[in-house]
Amino acid sequence: MNTPLHTETLSREAILTHIDVLADILENCVNGGASVSFMSPFTREKARAFWTGIAQSVDRNERTVLACIDKHDGIIGTVQLVTDQPENQPHRADVAKLLVREKARRKGAALTLMASLETHARACGITVLVLDTATGSGAETFYQRAGWQKVGEIPRYALMPDGAMTATSVFYKFL
Repeated sequence: MNTPLHTETLSREAILTHIDVLADILENCVNGGASVSFMSPFTREKARAFWTGIAQSVDRNERTVLACIDKHDGIIGTVQLVTDQPENQPHRADVAKLLVREKARRKGAALTLMASLETHARACGITVLVLDTATGSGAETFYQRAGWQKVGEIPRYALMPDGAMTATSVFYKFL
């Protein structure tokens, strides 16, 4: 049976080609209240500038961007593996910006993205993954259910898009 979801690694050129779709996903997440480094009001210009910078980072081999693609709806989500680490941490990478369009949530996109990210990380020789997410968020619950180990919380770590202060929960996963 042909699964409706699959992942692809996005090159610099692919990010720039799909920048409007990627910007839509980022806008959808931020405007939906996701704590992914941006404040409201969030504009298309900010989203495009973000993805342009990510494309440049991909081109410098600092990170990998994976996209979850639905055979009917196209790109519905992304996640990043940041491999640009200090010299003494070649075995570690950060997971950043797991973004799934709101209408595509709870249909396996996040799990599909994270499974592909872990497979890619192993192929790169990565054995430790690290991430943080807003404490009390749906993302925190997702990571716990996906087998990530919570290290702890840092109070008053960041602002939510609406300006409210939030703690962050720090997680790791051994591969």
